[in-house]
Amino acid sequence: MKFLKSILFLASLIPLGRLLWLGYLDNLGANPIELITRSTGTWALVFLCITLAMTPLRLITGSGMWIRMRRMFGLFCFFYASIHFSIWLLLDQSLDLQAMVHDVLKRPFITMGFLSLVLLMPLAVTSNAWAVKKLGRRWSLLHKLIYVIALTVIAHYWWHKAGKNDLETVSIYAGVISLLLLVRLPFIKDRLRITS
Repeated sequence: MKFLKSILFLASLIPLGRLLWLGYLDNLGANPIELITRSTGTWALVFLCITLAMTPLRLITGSGMWIRMRRMFGLFCFFYASIHFSIWLLLDQSLDLQAMVHDVLKRPFITMGFLSLVLLMPLAVTSNAWAVKKLGRRWSLLHKLIYVIALTVIAHYWWHKAGKNDLETVSIYAGVISLLLLVRLPFIKDRLRITS
């Protein structure tokens, strides 16, 4: 189990390693900021989907292994989302607070992206054994925010792609996340348990 988790941890760093390697080779394209922002945002979404998939996999297989992986994947979601935001803040906005506030308030896709990161923060901070023990039942309640985050992230991606009239990819992610949320409905969860 520890070996598998170590392999998955290293594999989860590959997207970052690829960007660093492309940067080292000066091969990030004509618009490096856009490439890095798009790539880290996409990987944050991918890790969100993987995180949400852990519970259905546990229900289907009956193995608790998936739940033990969930925290790591959730933290990688936050990791790539933080890089995504930092690139926007430092390179796109040049730390211009006024411009940042204007974008957050006036551009819906940025509003949703910013809200998603803010909601992810308490989940990342409390993704440890100490927080689970300290918060008790409130920990589970707090971490149900992941379902709200899934919706705000899709809204963020949808508005961004709608502005470019490109909804094919976001429709796929929206479908995947909808499915991962639907399997959490009690009657579907019970059916999955019976099947497994």
